Amino acid sequence: MNTFQHEHIANVISVATHGAAAAAPRHEQLIRDSWFRCVHEHQLDPTRMQEAIILPQARLREHQDQMEAFLHIARHGLETLYSKVAGLGYVVLLTDAKGVTVDFLGDLVFEPSLRKAGLYLGADWSEQHAGTCGVGTCISTGQALTVHLDDHFDATHIPLTCTTAPIYDSRGQLSAVLDISQLSSAQPKSSQHLALQLVQMYAHDIENAAFLYRHRRDWILRLSSAPQFLDVQPEYLLALDSNGRVVGYNRRAQLGLQNDPAQPLLGTRFERLFDLPFADLGRYVQTRPSDQRAVLHAGGRQLLFLSATPPPKLPTSQRQSDVVVPPALAALSAGDPPLERQIERVARLVNSPISLLITGETGSGKEYFAKAVHASSERRQRPFIAVNCAAIPEALIESELFGYLPGSFSGAAPKGKRGLIPEADGGTLFLDEIGDMPLALQARLLRVLSEREVLPVGATRAVPVNVRVIAATHAPLEARVRAGRFRDDLYYRLNGAHITLPPLRERADLSAMIDRLLQGRTLTPEARQRLLQHRWPGNLRELRNVLDYASSMGRHDPLELDDLPDLPGIDEAGLGISSSAAQPLPTGGEAALLQALRQAQWNVSAVARDLKVSRMTLYRRMKRSGIVAPHRQGD
Repeated sequence: MNTFQHEHIANVISVATHGAAAAAPRHEQLIRDSWFRCVHEHQLDPTRMQEAIILPQARLREHQDQMEAFLHIARHGLETLYSKVAGLGYVVLLTDAKGVTVDFLGDLVFEPSLRKAGLYLGADWSEQHAGTCGVGTCISTGQALTVHLDDHFDATHIPLTCTTAPIYDSRGQLSAVLDISQLSSAQPKSSQHLALQLVQMYAHDIENAAFLYRHRRDWILRLSSAPQFLDVQPEYLLALDSNGRVVGYNRRAQLGLQNDPAQPLLGTRFERLFDLPFADLGRYVQTRPSDQRAVLHAGGRQLLFLSATPPPKLPTSQRQSDVVVPPALAALSAGDPPLERQIERVARLVNSPISLLITGETGSGKEYFAKAVHASSERRQRPFIAVNCAAIPEALIESELFGYLPGSFSGAAPKGKRGLIPEADGGTLFLDEIGDMPLALQARLLRVLSEREVLPVGATRAVPVNVRVIAATHAPLEARVRAGRFRDDLYYRLNGAHITLPPLRERADLSAMIDRLLQGRTLTPEARQRLLQHRWPGNLRELRNVLDYASSMGRHDPLELDDLPDLPGIDEAGLGISSSAAQPLPTGGEAALLQALRQAQWNVSAVARDLKVSRMTLYRRMKRSGIVAPHRQGD
């Protein structure tokens, strides 16, 4: 512990002992109050210096899952803010209302230092755990603020400068905190004034975006004191139900439009807020010039300009489901409820910039799903580039993904190569088997996703790219993260939305999928039952192969049991007896099998029992060997 830390601890103890107003005049009252709270309410020891608290992956995922929709909305705001401050050494954090960091953008060059300092995913910055800090004190006070250097309660955090702003939901409840932080600063606290304005501005934008999404089925009122900014950057947002009552508002509206602080804004009738009947609201739609849409705030306190957007008139079917599923996505299911819930969820995200992670067993249709997302989006006119990360040799994967300049390495093409990621510019990049990507390449891919640019091998200048990334794997990525084989920060960046495809054996629409893939051909009841009893370890890929084989073998409709290929894994009753463990043909091959059948007087069941194979397997062996029972030779 150095001298500066000793002095800081003494200051904190003095405030805790003599009262928040009695000492440390160099620190704002807001900070001294927080120190006092930390000792007397949170029972924190100012002499105990502790490392940042980082939640384990499973607990972090719980916090993220509880605000998944909000994270999707906020991501664009975070990326835009980071592009403004990244060159100044800042990182951008988004925490939930409990202070847990659920999203993070920062320079990976400083990753070890950022993780140690707690400027990272999963860090708990609640005041009761971390003491006075940007996030925790913002949560405790509801105010935007900067906690600079020795403003922090814990002496461990003295090097940090953290600037935060609260984000409220449409009912006035704190939902998140936006934070930009630096590992260190040689400048005085006043140097963070612009940072504070910037964070407040983007927190306001994220708050408004979340508001507009939540109330997209209600009346939306945009209000501003300046008509020129009414349709560009409104100050206040209100949502009204069909009866003209307030059902939502942004934070500025709560502060600027509430007539009586003792009366909640929620539920207030429109006429009590403005000198205008609710029935006349239709006159304030955007068809009129903004300077002709003036309204007087009730009581004559304020002249504002109003833009009203009525609720959309939706068909009854759309009102019931709240989302229209594009045909390409709808075609992926023939009536399996769990899969259709996943499809409806993805339908809301087809044009979102967030990354998708698709998991499922081998052959479960992950690439088909990714192609359907691409075909359903506005990117469908641009390329869909699929990359199998397990199939590209490790020595070539960097040049294949990022491209290279002429002469950048031995054997390079004379004209260089563009690379698969630049080829996907404007479209979708599908990274199959992402779990098999080498660790060294994972860091470069993460930089591509963060910076939206690619540095080809041998180049000194990055190339900007605009791609939607969809990753897929059959491997348990979370287990690989825990084992150190996959970067956790890349995992969280790819896992903007997680889609799990069910195995075919668990799908309720298996029979319907069989009919769909048969394309008009039919099956006998015995053949269909055989397919329904199979476990389908290869999922949809195996089903397509089986049906293609049957369609080629069967010359007539309906397709029969004998037209199907061997399906190892069950007997004809579906009891789990594996034909792969069956005994081979007796010595002598086809002749011995024919002899065994003759001795049993063509009792196929008895011969099958003797050979320990299923009766269906024996029939197929007979068919391949050209053996026909005497009583069927005229068929």
